[in-house]
Amino acid sequence: MSVETVVLLDAQGEAIGTAPKREVHHGHTPLHLAFSAYLFSDDGELLLTRRAADKRVFPGLWTNSVCGHPAPGECLPEAVSRRARVELGAQVRGLRLVLPAFAYRAQMDGIVENERCPVYMGWLDRGRPLVLDPSEVGEVEWVDWRTCARQVAAGERPVSPWCVEQVRQLMALGDDMTQWPQADVDLLPPAAPRVLGGAGPA
Repeated sequence: MSVETVVLLDAQGEAIGTAPKREVHHGHTPLHLAFSAYLFSDDGELLLTRRAADKRVFPGLWTNSVCGHPAPGECLPEAVSRRARVELGAQVRGLRLVLPAFAYRAQMDGIVENERCPVYMGWLDRGRPLVLDPSEVGEVEWVDWRTCARQVAAGERPVSPWCVEQVRQLMALGDDMTQWPQADVDLLPPAAPRVLGGAGPA
């Protein structure tokens, strides 16, 4: 089995090396490249996921639909699609880059997340059942996006610290997620290949 690696970054977002994923998160986690995705049904509901309770990093927290790390040389839309297949058994369509410059640092139980984490949105066919990877996802919930966003912003729905800030920034793009603009790929960290989207049509 190949070792999963993450891309390490300098302060400007340039790649400066790689590290095994299983070793990169600790009390002094180096800055590295990641992604988050918010996946919607055609009727405007968001798929929230709960991180598996036995994950080493931020276990048991409700968060966005998919998040993870691109492999070295892998474009972010491909990484989003790959993780959706692995974690949810789902095919994503209509991926769109919406928050290219998102970054965050968070800590839980002595473990630090320290990421440049561009955010994508996309679509799932709710009629197809999900097949969850229990090592990654404990449970899922479809929620009305507007209601959920207001609850998260008001602190009424507990979610991961990165999800809180992402939701606030997504709300600033407008109430209708179908109208969120495709962001400029040149605002991605320099380490990320410049690719607009993927995973088929919207």
